[in-house]
Amino acid sequence: MADSVESENDVGFLTGLFYEMFFNPVNLFLVGVISFLAYKIFRNTTQSAAVRTQPVEPALPRLRRDFTVQELRPFDGNQPDGRILVAVNGNVYDVTKGKRFYGPGGPYAAFGGRDASRGLATFSVTSNDNNEYDDLSDLNTMEMDSVREWEMQFKERYIFVGKLLKPGEQPTNYSDEDEEGPSDKSAEKPKDE
Repeated sequence: MADSVESENDVGFLTGLFYEMFFNPVNLFLVGVISFLAYKIFRNTTQSAAVRTQPVEPALPRLRRDFTVQELRPFDGNQPDGRILVAVNGNVYDVTKGKRFYGPGGPYAAFGGRDASRGLATFSVTSNDNNEYDDLSDLNTMEMDSVREWEMQFKERYIFVGKLLKPGEQPTNYSDEDEEGPSDKSAEKPKDE
């Protein structure tokens, strides 16, 4: 008999708890918030475990040289090493770390292995299939300002590789010690000498 009374009290207690949680609007809201937070914690834990199991891509050796328009073409992310180079305003940048944007299938994939200056100036994400050097001389002031702003963003985010060579221009000889710019010893001499 005592067991049946305890059993009825347990059922009464659980029923009362159920009604209190789900029929009181404040408690219902709190249960929803707690459930949502528990879901987010569980989801983030499983996602971070999935990220840890993904293989880390090997770092590519630093590339330091100048390119013609034709030499730049193969660096569109489709070659075995996956390197992606983009030229902006006469400078070439290694944008491989931004491959989800500039790599195959990315929203800016048309710029991979190309001079993106005209596209960035005109807000046109189309492939520049011109095999000629584009001097951008026909762009207006606003478009050139846009190219310069994009160039500043590329300088901040990506590694400078070299220059995009104009027709007939000779490549710069970059030395191994000089990581920031071309090797030009004459620029280091004082003008008095």
